[in-house]
Amino acid sequence: MNNIKGSLILLLAAFIWGTAFVAQTSGAGAVGTFTFNAARSIVGALFLAVVIVIKNVLDKRNNSGKVINTENNSRLQTWPLGAGIICGIVLFAAMTFQQYGISVYPQGVAASGRSGFITATYVVMVSVVSVFMGKKMHWIIGVSVTGCVAGMYLLCMSGGVSGIYLGDVLVFMGAICFTIHILVIDKFSSADSMKMSCIQFIVIAIISTFAMIFKENVTFAGIKAALVPILYAGVFSSGIAYTLQMVGQKYAQPSVASIVMSLESVFAVLAGWIVLGELLKPKEIMGCVLVFTAVILAQIPGMKKGDTK
Repeated sequence: MNNIKGSLILLLAAFIWGTAFVAQTSGAGAVGTFTFNAARSIVGALFLAVVIVIKNVLDKRNNSGKVINTENNSRLQTWPLGAGIICGIVLFAAMTFQQYGISVYPQGVAASGRSGFITATYVVMVSVVSVFMGKKMHWIIGVSVTGCVAGMYLLCMSGGVSGIYLGDVLVFMGAICFTIHILVIDKFSSADSMKMSCIQFIVIAIISTFAMIFKENVTFAGIKAALVPILYAGVFSSGIAYTLQMVGQKYAQPSVASIVMSLESVFAVLAGWIVLGELLKPKEIMGCVLVFTAVILAQIPGMKKGDTK
């Protein structure tokens, strides 16, 4: 029951992340990359700060009259500044590549769907990178990598080299950065996740704001036009979905959690189709199917390992 509960919570997070690609696509038409990322990061950091304050108040109320281990309590109250800064710098690169990639897709291209599935390849890349970190490579990972490459070919290169868009390359660079981000987070797994996330969004907001000032022409009209996408990406994608991820992973097995969260790519295509009217060609749909299959296959070795515990 706990696994089902966790899966349902993570499914909601995946839905929010997937539909956020539509918000990013809509926002890209009104404001620049750095402006959008600065605004959504400020909103996300503020939202998480409020959640942290509320959580601390509730914890103090629940612990009133109880004997608290001062050493553990002091450790929990410490803000993981260094970890948050490092994660923020890496995530800034990932978000910049992804958002700029979405913004440069030509008119008529299913930007939400393509970027959603290209981003999902980070799941396969994490599995491959783990091999170079001393873990043995399961034969299924080899099949997964092959399927991912084939899917990417159909999705981005079915029309030859001319079928590759600059947006595809940039979003894929973003996926590489997301892979690094996941590995960095793993190194700081003992840190307070919510506080670390709040710090990383503050770092992203600061860097993006400086880049925005020097690189982009910010107008009130542009901010107003992108306000709804900014609020959705900031509150729902950065704030709520991240909190749901933390709660869901307390119940679901890690392998199951990865599979459920990878459904964001499917939601990205569906949301792009329903909201923006984006359509994928038959070969692109086949490519999406292969990428999604590869993502799920990449989780099977971890699932088998987890089931034997």
